[in-house]
Amino acid sequence: MYICSCFGVTEQQVKQHAADGAGTPRQIASACKAGTDCGSCVRRIQALLGRGSCPRREQADRGGPLLSELETGLTTGLDTGLDEAA
Repeated sequence: MYICSCFGVTEQQVKQHAADGAGTPRQIASACKAGTDCGSCVRRIQALLGRGSCPRREQADRGGPLLSELETGLTTGLDTGLDEAA
C-alpha cells in the first residue's frame, strides 16, 4: 500500500527505513522524501513509526520523568532518579 503518493513510497519502504534506524518522520523524509511534498502522509508515517511526533509523549509512555517533573524536583529537592555529579 502506498503511504506517499507524491513519491510512490510504500508502507513496506517506510517500515524498512524505520528498521534501518529512521525513527522520526523527518528521518523518513531524509531517507525517501516521503512527507516532503504535500505533507498529507506525515500522520500515516507517524502512525507507522508508532511514536507520533512527540518525544515527550514517548518518555511519559516509558514511565520516565518529564522535563517539567525534573525541573520541579530540582527546585523542591525531590529525588529525580538522576545521579548527582560528584
